[in-house]
Amino acid sequence: MELAIYQIDAFAERRFAGNPAAVIPLQTWLPDATLQAIAAENNLAETAFFVRENGKSGPDFHLRWFTPTVEVNLCGHATLASGYVISTYLEPGRTQMSFRSRGGVLGVTRRGDMLALDFPIYRPEKTAMPAGVEKALGRKPAQMLTVHQWLAVYESEAEVAALEPDMAAIVALGKDGIIATAPGEKSDYVCRYFAPHAGIPEDPATGSAQCVTVPYWAERLGKAKLTGRQISARVGTFQCELKGERVDIAGRCVAYLEGKIHVD
Repeated sequence: MELAIYQIDAFAERRFAGNPAAVIPLQTWLPDATLQAIAAENNLAETAFFVRENGKSGPDFHLRWFTPTVEVNLCGHATLASGYVISTYLEPGRTQMSFRSRGGVLGVTRRGDMLALDFPIYRPEKTAMPAGVEKALGRKPAQMLTVHQWLAVYESEAEVAALEPDMAAIVALGKDGIIATAPGEKSDYVCRYFAPHAGIPEDPATGSAQCVTVPYWAERLGKAKLTGRQISARVGTFQCELKGERVDIAGRCVAYLEGKIHVD
């Protein structure tokens, strides 16, 4: 069996920046073990698979995401990349797409050279400083918040940039990894995201992390429209707007690869 594959740099201002995602359109679902094996072979933070839905009402596609080791409940950059593949290669000119997923119904809107996610928000709550967080990140944060992930808040972009995480210690803290964030020097905020439990030591540009950072920074800064930067080695850029219990997360995509894979 031959399948089309696309590799897209998402939330990227140029090629080789942002977060690379593999996108594989399917006619019908393959066994989960095959999907996981493909994702492991790709060895990217996420591989997205989608199948067109048959119903006339409801979402247009069913979308799933796999890291090299597990299926995940929500992924922003691979959703953005899927919207790019559909609107660029499969249905050129299409501007609206909806996806059924483990994370609920998600939307992608194309706006010129930008694409925007319609995602849920997760409001983090203040919590006591967990034991082991200084060892996990290499530097004690000013404040810790929690939802399904840890949110470690620092006072400066330089502190976040200087973090040298201990991946085993991050795994020991539990939850869905740690987002480290601080006020930005050239943006409203910066962040980094560490998810070694899911086979991703540091994710380069995490759309789903903005579901946590945006409500925090919107409240702290007193504004709904925010610019965020994920200051990994590749750097990701996000134009975000808080809209009630949803967040609009916009960015650019750059194509890197188009090809075929062979599956037994």
